[in-house]
Amino acid sequence: MLNRVILIGRLTKDPELRYTPSGVAVTQFTLAVDRPFTSQGGEREADFIPVVTWRQLAETCANYLRKGRLTAVEGRIQVRNYENNEGKRVYVTEVVADNVRFLESNREGGNSSGGGAMREEPSYGGGGRGNGNGNGNYTRNNQDPFSDDGKPIDISDDDLPF
Repeated sequence: MLNRVILIGRLTKDPELRYTPSGVAVTQFTLAVDRPFTSQGGEREADFIPVVTWRQLAETCANYLRKGRLTAVEGRIQVRNYENNEGKRVYVTEVVADNVRFLESNREGGNSSGGGAMREEPSYGGGGRGNGNGNGNYTRNNQDPFSDDGKPIDISDDDLPF
């Protein structure tokens, strides 16, 4: 069986960093992901997907992600439930991320590294850890890689690997 999800979207607000009673960092944020079609009025619709990160990855996301930033998330879908104050069962569907990539450099000019990647590594009793290798240069000069809206790409046959 397989439970993997990859999303690319923009943060709807700054991530919220919290700590569990045992001291484990957890960050929650919502990713707005455009749907691949427009409504009858010609407007683009989006899905707002809750994302959760843990441990070092959570702290890194809280430090570097900001509202509106283009971000890629890889993880798994999780459905959990709890009983609210009124005694009703509430179901929550979210993405638990183990890999987050920053697809734009920081617009505020504080950190212009851009294209960073973080991955939550599996934990074997001691808790996971992330690494911030900057090998994910998906954008150049702060340009959105999907801004051409499906127009043909100008590329020669010599540039293709096949």
